[in-house]
Amino acid sequence: MGLFSFFSREKKETLNKGLEKTKTNFFTRLSKSILGKSTVDDEVLDNLEETLISSDVGVDTTLKIIGNIQERVKRDKYLGISELNGILKAEIAQLLNQHHDDEFEDFSSPLTKKPYVILVVGVNGVGKTTTIGKLAYQFKQAGKSVMLGASDTFRAAAVDQLTIWSERVGVPIVSQGMNADPASVAYDTLQSALSKDTDVVLIDTAGRLHNKVGLMNELTKIKKVMQKLVPDAPHEVLLVLDASTGQNAIEQARQFTAATEVNALALTKLDGTAKGGVIIGISDQFKVPVRYIGLGEKMTDLQVFNAEEFVDSLFENN
Repeated sequence: MGLFSFFSREKKETLNKGLEKTKTNFFTRLSKSILGKSTVDDEVLDNLEETLISSDVGVDTTLKIIGNIQERVKRDKYLGISELNGILKAEIAQLLNQHHDDEFEDFSSPLTKKPYVILVVGVNGVGKTTTIGKLAYQFKQAGKSVMLGASDTFRAAAVDQLTIWSERVGVPIVSQGMNADPASVAYDTLQSALSKDTDVVLIDTAGRLHNKVGLMNELTKIKKVMQKLVPDAPHEVLLVLDASTGQNAIEQARQFTAATEVNALALTKLDGTAKGGVIIGISDQFKVPVRYIGLGEKMTDLQVFNAEEFVDSLFENN
């Protein structure tokens, strides 16, 4: 029990520290928007709308939040500024929870399939390969066997980087080098995973978006080839996004969700940005659960996303 409490406390501290910049940015703006006010009126709502948009929550999601608060103001007639934080917190928690997967609470949660195949997508530079390495570490620490597949054969550096991660974490990798057929690598990876009774398979893919048709065809081919061995693979199509890019991350989500069936999101580099509000907009707009968040350089700084913990941390001491 003591050890569990220690890990829970450490996770919370990492989350609090990782959200510091987002929190400071958001509540500094929020404080200015309600300065000198005692009740929530039209001016406060206009200022709040501006605060949410400038915090990278996104226009559509912001209008949804403001609309719900307006309804509350109409219903209650009088709404004090002191109640605004609580209402905002509840609205954000509801948006983040509507697509949450209750079956996957942490890395030690039982997997629904074996091997559990995760196809990882995302543009170059968002931390995709690093995220795969950290996922491999976390799953391994939770007692699961892991195998990597180097299907990003477009860049030699991607294969090399994933190989370094496999050695660092101590998990096997299947690789055919640069310019190999990505689907062939994925097939070989699953074949090897099945023969070794592996729990989790993480497959890297090319991170280019300049040719959406080519990307879509490539991902479709990878899926079809994998399904010859595991009929319902991949179980997770994980889109990795860099939270520090703000609205650009939303645009990437729009393009990737159009190109393939993304059903999970990972938001990286939250600790280095004040744009953490982008999580709220992305989750709401694309109806896809945020599964993992990156909060630092350490391998343990990649966490399974928990909406309640995220919102509690964001609003703590405010």
